[in-house]
Amino acid sequence: MKTVETTNPVEAVSPKRAPSNPVNLSSVQPPAVPCAIALGSNLGDSRQVLASAVQRLGDLEGITVTAQSSVYKTAPVGPPQPDYLNACVLTETRLSPQALMAHLLALEAEFGRVRQERWGPRILDLDILFYGDQVITEPDLHIPHPRLRERAFVLVPLAEIAPDWVDPVTAQSVAQLCQALNCHGVERLAISLT
Repeated sequence: MKTVETTNPVEAVSPKRAPSNPVNLSSVQPPAVPCAIALGSNLGDSRQVLASAVQRLGDLEGITVTAQSSVYKTAPVGPPQPDYLNACVLTETRLSPQALMAHLLALEAEFGRVRQERWGPRILDLDILFYGDQVITEPDLHIPHPRLRERAFVLVPLAEIAPDWVDPVTAQSVAQLCQALNCHGVERLAISLT
C-alpha cells in the first residue's frame, strides 16, 4: 500500500528563503515624461548662451535632451530692447513638473538672469511649454504655458521639432496652433546650438 504524504498548504506556498534578486523599491524610477522647453536670450552672446543652456540642460540629472530646433531671431515683446534669439528643445524627464521648474529657474540664475521688469531684456529665459499631456494650474506654475498659443516665436521653433504634439487644452496640434498665427518676423538663422 502506498502512503501519500500530505503537506501543510501554508508551508507549501510559503517561501523558505528570500528571493535571490529582491526588488529595491527605492531604486525604482518613475517613467520618463516628454517635455517641451522654450529658450530665449537677447543679452550678451545670445547664441552662445542658448548653446550653453542646452548643454547644461542635458547635464542635469533626470533630464535628457532628445531634440532641438533651429535658432530663430524675433522682435521683442514689451519695452524697447534688442531682438531675441529663440529655440525649443524636447526632453524626457523623471523630475516632477515642480522640480523641473526649480531646475530651470536655477539655471537662469546661473547664467545671471535678474528679473527687473516684466517682458524686459534677459540673458536667458527658460519656459516649460508642455509636460506630457498634463494641465497644471498652480500659483507659480502653469502648464501648458499660458501664452504659448499667442507666441509665434515659441510655436515656430516648436513646430519644427514637434508638429504633432497635441495641446491638452485646445486639442489642437502644435502645427495647427502655428498656422493660426501670423508668423512673419520669425526668422530662421543659419546657425546651430551645437
